[in-house]
Amino acid sequence: MRTRLALLLGIGLLVAACSASASAPPQPSVSAPASAAPSVTATAAPTAEPQPTPTAAPTAEPPPTPAQAELILATTTSTQDSGLLDVLVPEFEKLTGYQVKTVAVGSGQALTMGKEGNADVLLVHSPAAEKEFMAGEYGVDRRLVMHNDFIIVGPATDPAGIKKTTTAADALKAIAAAEAPFVSRGDDSGTHKAELALWKKAAITPEGAWYQESGQGMGATLTIASEKGAYTLTDRATYLAQKDKLDLEILLEGDPALLNIYHVISVNPAKWPKVNAAGATAFADFLTSPDGQAMIGSFGVEKFGQPLFVPDAGKTDEELTGGS
Repeated sequence: MRTRLALLLGIGLLVAACSASASAPPQPSVSAPASAAPSVTATAAPTAEPQPTPTAAPTAEPPPTPAQAELILATTTSTQDSGLLDVLVPEFEKLTGYQVKTVAVGSGQALTMGKEGNADVLLVHSPAAEKEFMAGEYGVDRRLVMHNDFIIVGPATDPAGIKKTTTAADALKAIAAAEAPFVSRGDDSGTHKAELALWKKAAITPEGAWYQESGQGMGATLTIASEKGAYTLTDRATYLAQKDKLDLEILLEGDPALLNIYHVISVNPAKWPKVNAAGATAFADFLTSPDGQAMIGSFGVEKFGQPLFVPDAGKTDEELTGGS
């Protein structure tokens, strides 16, 4: 009996031990930390910002070609010989699309071209002849553009002593009295007409071996006068533009009678229907525009320290001449 009790007690203890083992929670497995290098997350290289594709600077659209593109300009040689047209005409062509054919002759010849319908627009400086032109209805829209002045130039020795005079009339009297050589353009130009008016004012009819006519433009006449040691009447602009090649000095200037006024005139399409009336108006508009007047007023300043022409758009002839 005692043996059987002991056996039962042993079996009970064994069961209890197994039950305790089954109910115990499992313990986490602990492993030694790894000695690997710290993990570094790789990042992509920064992407460059897209650069805008360079574009060419915008260029101004060329003006449309006018229906009648060729424009014939008849003008005095002084605007050509001074270099003024070399500045004005290319700018006008660039802005408008017109193609200017310049015929540089004396104002008288330019006006004749207009009377015959052989020019579209005139740029001249012979006020009395211009008024006759307008009275004959050969021209329309006559506009004041600019002025400069005439001067009497001659050799530095001044054999007639005109430096002592104060008026052009007195200077011409002294030249005639001394029979000092004088070269006239003799070409019915505005300068020639102005010279003849001054001789008339001096009450002298110039004639004799001392008085010669070149029959040429202002530049050529200045060259001849320089070669002959002679006096001549010239516009200031042409003289200044060529003086480095001349043995001539300014000997008389400043007389109000030496004022030199330029006008632009459109040829009348009622008389000559084939003239380029639209082009003539465009050219007159350009010359009298603020930009055109600024170009005229600055021409010559850089090279000569003074403008060769004074812009006058918007003024009247009477304002310039004092009503004379």
